[in-house]
Amino acid sequence: MIQVVCTYINKYNLLPEDKPVLVGLSGGADSVALLAVLVRLRYSCIAVHCNFHLRGEESDRDEAFAESFAKKLDVPFHKIDFNTNQYAKKKHISVEMAARELRYNHFEEMRVRFDAQAIAVAHHRDDNVETLLINLVRGTGIKGIRGIRPKNGYIIRPLLSIGKNEILYWLKEQQLSFVTDSTNLSDEYMRNFIRINVIPLLENINPSVKESIARTSTYLSSVEIIYQSVIEKARTHILKDNNRLSIEELLTYPAPETILHELLTPFHFSSRVTEDIFLSFDKEPGKIFFSSTHRLIKDREYLLITPLEKIEPITYIIREEQRECQTPVKLSWEKIILEKGFHLRKDKNIAYFNYDKLNFPLTLRTWQPGDWFVPFGMTGRKKLSDYFSDHKYSLPDKEQTWLLCSGENIIWLIGERTDNRFRIDKTTNYVLRVNFSDKK
Repeated sequence: MIQVVCTYINKYNLLPEDKPVLVGLSGGADSVALLAVLVRLRYSCIAVHCNFHLRGEESDRDEAFAESFAKKLDVPFHKIDFNTNQYAKKKHISVEMAARELRYNHFEEMRVRFDAQAIAVAHHRDDNVETLLINLVRGTGIKGIRGIRPKNGYIIRPLLSIGKNEILYWLKEQQLSFVTDSTNLSDEYMRNFIRINVIPLLENINPSVKESIARTSTYLSSVEIIYQSVIEKARTHILKDNNRLSIEELLTYPAPETILHELLTPFHFSSRVTEDIFLSFDKEPGKIFFSSTHRLIKDREYLLITPLEKIEPITYIIREEQRECQTPVKLSWEKIILEKGFHLRKDKNIAYFNYDKLNFPLTLRTWQPGDWFVPFGMTGRKKLSDYFSDHKYSLPDKEQTWLLCSGENIIWLIGERTDNRFRIDKTTNYVLRVNFSDKK
């Protein structure tokens, strides 16, 4: 077994440096075998034991055994006590998840403290098989059914190529004792249920089912690497700046619905909602979908993703004596005497108004249902909602459009169009020229 583990470590380059390796030592068969094998392979080991105080005297027994075993191998030993139930209650998580968080957080602290090259944990081939089956039942997708990886950051698993029976046989052969966690004998937890009940049934069909599943897991790990490379390529080409997802480019990929699911997962959209989004592609634009953190709008050419924020309507005041403002948009203005030869620049970012028709202070605000104005060059009023539709504004575009107002009247859709009622005409004596320099 020692040679098999050595080959596995070298194959995946698990311990490349001349630095210590932390070894999680619970006192159970797997961790005892892991520490013993690494010591015999002449790695500099530091044993770390976590006492979660979940099994009364049995927890203290495990701690005492682990300390004694580390001493027998002449390996430095460090232990820590956790109030796991209290931590679980505080974090509102299961006791099992609490123990996992406490364990790995402590391992990482110890790794930094001792400048260790890795944290070795004792997951073996059977654990990998159980994990794959659990994730298959839960429907976690390809990431779940690839099983456990040999290396994840600083966490390494040198025993993944070894089965439980091989570990027990080797320990017996080496006359190495270990302790047994009584909870492993109960099928109350899903992992135990699969190990105690499901796998034996599968072995009736195929006595080598664990080896077969382990090989499949290794194969799927490679498939997942290929899969992720395609997803990242799609993310680069499809997901534009400001979280705009191109529908046309998405549909050029094989299995576009699957790629859509992967691209929307970071925004917390569920599989069912993602399916509804995909089915909306051939429907009218404007449909809105929600996750717990984001909103997605199906536009004509893009899926528009924005964070969910509670936006309170705000009105900004512009007083007559001011000369500029920086929030919410950057504006500057000046009062000009209208003289012969006055020239108007045709620029959407510059607006000219008949100063005498304005009522100060002016205000800046976003649009509201029912808003209307008289677009420059027209004589009839037009609802902003209709103007937005005619000019193909998306919902985020509408929400980010600021309006300059005089009293109740909209005088400028900033950076877009002014109101015809406030244009310069023959009666104008003074002009207010407003410059828009940046859109936030």
